[in-house]
Amino acid sequence: MNSLTNPNDSIERQNEKLRKISQALMRKVEQNTEQSGLAYHQFERAALLETEVQQRTRDLERTLDLLHDSNAQLESARIEAETARSNLTEAIETIDEGFGLFDEDDRLVLYNSRFCKYLKDVETQLCEGLTFEEYVKLVSQSSFLALAENQTSDEWARRRMGKHREEHVVFNVSLVGDLWLQASEHRTSRNGTVILQTDVTEIIRRERLERDRMRQKDAVKLQATLDHLNQGVCIFDSELNLAGTNNRMRQLLEFIPLSAEHTYTFGSLFDQLRSELIFDDTFSAEKLSDWANSNGLRKPISFETATRVGRVYSFFAQEMPDKGFVISVTDVTSERSASRALAEVNERLEYLVEERTSELEDALEEAERANSSKSRFVAAASHDLLQPLSAAKLFVSSISDKTQDDELKGIVSKTETALNGVENLIEALLDISKLDASAAVFDIQTINLADVIDPLRDEFRQIAMAKGLEFRFVHSGHSVVSDPGYLRRVIQNLLSNAVRYTQHGRVLAGVRRVGTHARVEVWDTGCGIADDNQNEIFREFNQLGTSGSNEGLGLGLAIVERACKRLNHSLEVWSEEGVGSCFSVLLPIAGSIESSRSEAQEREVRENDGLFGILAMLVENNPSVASAVGHLIESQGGEVIHANNAKEALEIFAEVDLVPDVLLLDYQLGSGLNGIELYEMVQRLHGPIPAAIVSADRSNKLKEKCRALDLPLISKPLAPESIFRFFESVAYRQTVSPR
Repeated sequence: MNSLTNPNDSIERQNEKLRKISQALMRKVEQNTEQSGLAYHQFERAALLETEVQQRTRDLERTLDLLHDSNAQLESARIEAETARSNLTEAIETIDEGFGLFDEDDRLVLYNSRFCKYLKDVETQLCEGLTFEEYVKLVSQSSFLALAENQTSDEWARRRMGKHREEHVVFNVSLVGDLWLQASEHRTSRNGTVILQTDVTEIIRRERLERDRMRQKDAVKLQATLDHLNQGVCIFDSELNLAGTNNRMRQLLEFIPLSAEHTYTFGSLFDQLRSELIFDDTFSAEKLSDWANSNGLRKPISFETATRVGRVYSFFAQEMPDKGFVISVTDVTSERSASRALAEVNERLEYLVEERTSELEDALEEAERANSSKSRFVAAASHDLLQPLSAAKLFVSSISDKTQDDELKGIVSKTETALNGVENLIEALLDISKLDASAAVFDIQTINLADVIDPLRDEFRQIAMAKGLEFRFVHSGHSVVSDPGYLRRVIQNLLSNAVRYTQHGRVLAGVRRVGTHARVEVWDTGCGIADDNQNEIFREFNQLGTSGSNEGLGLGLAIVERACKRLNHSLEVWSEEGVGSCFSVLLPIAGSIESSRSEAQEREVRENDGLFGILAMLVENNPSVASAVGHLIESQGGEVIHANNAKEALEIFAEVDLVPDVLLLDYQLGSGLNGIELYEMVQRLHGPIPAAIVSADRSNKLKEKCRALDLPLISKPLAPESIFRFFESVAYRQTVSPR
C-alpha cells in the first residue's frame, strides 16, 4: 500500500500534509452531496485515513520520544567517555615515567608526553594506530640510541622483538650522552601491552661510581696482599696486557724496569725475560710463549730457570676465568743450593756407610769366629768339668755312706746340693753353647706328651706345695713331633720360672689343641712382667730380680727361646704386672704335618675320638662326684679343671684368664652363688660358653629356669650316657690365643 506522505519527511511535515489532505477531502464531500453514494465512500475512506493518520502520528510521537531519550543517553555516555579519557590522559601525564599502551593487536592506543621524550626523532612520529613492530624499528634507527660495539640497528630490533615475546620484560637502554632508560613491559587483562620508560641515569651513574670505588678499594687490598707475598706475581688480562704486579716481582725482575705510567704487554716483557733467563731442556722459552698466546684452554704449568747472575727462579702460571692468566715467581736459590749440598753430603755419607759397613762385616766375621771359638771352648770345658764333678759327687756320696756322724752327714748333704747346682749350671752352659754354635743334634720323633709332662707334674707339685702354692697340671694324651730331651728341658724351665716367680696363688699348666697343633701353656699368678721387659727376659744371665730369690743365673728362658727357635716351635708370652704370666709353646701334633685336614674331617676326627681335646671346667662341691666325672671325661680324651665352688671357679678365670670349652655346673654348691647364677656371671664376664646344670633337684621350678636360659639339665645320679649326649650336642671352637 502506497503511503500518502514521504516517510523521509519529519513528523511535523507529514502531519501538516495529512491535515491538508483531510481538509481537501472534506470540501470535496461538501461540494458533491448529490453524489451521496460515492461521497459516502470517499468520506468513509477519509475517516479511515484520518484514523490511520492519528495512530501513525501517535506512533511517531512515541518513536520521537524514544529517539530523544536515546540521544540524551548517548550524549551522556559520550560526555562520560570523554571525561574518562580526559581523566586517564591527565592521570598518565602525572606519571614521571614514559607511558605507552598497545592493544591486543599491538597497536598504540594511548601514550603520554614523556613517552620516548629522550628519543626526539621517535617522539615526533608517534601516533595512535602505530604497530609495536614499527615502534621498535623507529627506536632501533634513532640517532639518540647508543648501540653496543659492533651491534647494528637490525640486531638491536631483533633482540627487542625477542624480549617482547617474553612474559615479563625489564631491561636498560643506553642513550647517547651517557643517558639510561629502564624499559619494562606489562601485560594487561585484555592481552594488551603497557610500556613504562624510567630515567635511571642517576642510578646507573651512582652504581658506576660505587663500583669504581669498590673496585679501587679491592684493588688497593689486592695490591697490599700481593705486596705482602714472598712470591713475585704478574697478572695479565685477556688481551695479554700487564694488569698488575707486586713489589716482590719488581725485585726479582730487577733487570726489567717496570714503570706505573707505561703499559706493558706479555710480548714486550717476554722479549726482555728471554735474554736474561736460562731455560733448561725440560722447558723452553718457546713453550712459555705458545702457552701465553694460546686461544684454547691453558693448563697450569710450572718450570724453573736460572738467571745470568746465578739465581734460580721457580715459575708457576695458571689461567683465570676471564682468559687472562697469572704468573708467580719464587726465588728457590737457597733451596737448590741446600739440595745440592745435601746431595753431596748424602754421597759422602753413602761412601762412609759403605766403608763402615765393610769394616763392620769384617768385625762381624771376627766376632762370629770368636763366638764360635767361645762356644766350642765352653762346650769342651763344660764336658771336661763334668768328669771331675761326677767324681767329686761319687766321693761325697761315699763319705755319706761311711760315716754315722749326723753333723758330717748334714755337711755332706749340703755339699751334694751345691755340686748338683754346679752340675745344672754347667749343663745349662753346655746347652747354650751348643745352641749358639748350631752344634746341637736333635732327635725329632713322635712323643706322647704324657710321657714328658707327667714326671714333671709330680716333680713340681712337691716344689709348689713346699712353697705354699696350688699346682695343677691338666693331663694330655696328645702325641706331638719334637725332640724329647729339649722339649722336656723347655717345659721344665717354664715350670721352674712359674714356681720361682710366684709368691702366692697358683700355677696352672696344660695342653690345648689348636687345629693341627697342641699348645703347652704354663700360667701363674706371679709378679708379672712389664711390657718393656718382655723381650729382655730371653737374654742369657738376665733376671728381673723380683722373685726374692737368687737361684739360677738367668739361663732358663734363654735356653727355652733358642731351643724353640731351632725346633721351629712358636714361643709366646703374655704377662701383666701384678696379675701374672702365661708362657706357651706350639707343637705340631703327630700326623698333622704331612696332610692338612678340612674342617669336616676335623669334625669327624673329634667325633671318633670321643672328647679328645675338650677342656671342661667342673664346678662340684662333692669330691667323690667330682672325681668320678673327671675320670670319665679324661678316659675319653678330655681334660678337666675342677673347682669346688663358684668363688674358686671365678678365681681360676681371673687369675689365669683360662676359658674352658664347656662348663659342668652343680646347681647347689653349698655357699655363695648357685650353678645358674655362676653361669650368668661367667656369660657376662667371658661371653657365651656351652654349659649344663647338674643337680639332684627334679622340681619343675628348676626345669623352667634351665629352659628359660636354654641350659641342659643333667639329673643326678649321673649316667655316662647323659654326659656324653651333652658333649655331643655342644658346638665348640678352640681358643687360638691366650688373651
